[in-house]
Amino acid sequence: MTFVTPDLCDENPELVSVVAPMFANYGGHKEFYGEIVTIKCFEDNSIVKEQASEPGKGRVMVVDGGGSLRCALLGDLIAEKAVENGWAGLVIYGCIRDVDAIAELKLGVQAVNSIPIKSVRKGRGDLNIDVTFGGVTFKPGYFIYADNNGVIISPEALKLTE
Repeated sequence: MTFVTPDLCDENPELVSVVAPMFANYGGHKEFYGEIVTIKCFEDNSIVKEQASEPGKGRVMVVDGGGSLRCALLGDLIAEKAVENGWAGLVIYGCIRDVDAIAELKLGVQAVNSIPIKSVRKGRGDLNIDVTFGGVTFKPGYFIYADNNGVIISPEALKLTE
C-alpha cells in the first residue's frame, strides 16, 4: 500500500487534520502510517522504551515530548526494538539521537530535531491519553499518515492505493 499525504488530503478533506510543519524524516521508511498509540512524556523516555518492547501490530507511537530540545526521546536501541516488535513508526514532538543508525532501520521516524544527549528514565509519563501539538489533537485509535510532505491524522483508516 502506498500513499502521499497531499493526495490523501485532496481525497478526504472532511476527515483529515494536518499537523503544522515542524518535523523532519529520520527513519529508513520515509512514508508510514498506522493506528495511533499516544505517549505524553517530558525528557523521560521510559514509556517509549516500554512500548517499543510490546507488539506494535503496525501501529505508530505519537510521542508528545513537549517539544523539548534538551534530550533525545528515541535512540537506536529503542528504535531497533520497535522494528523487532512490528511498530510502523514514531512521530516525536521532541528530539532523537543516533540518526545515522535509525536511518538504516525499516521504521518510520519523524521528529523535531536531533541531539546526542539521552533522556532520563524515572518512569514518568502517560500512555494513551489525548495529546495536542502542531495544531492537532492526537487521539488513541485515530490513524496517522506521514511522509516527506507532512503528517496528517484521521479518525478512521483512509483508503490507500495498491
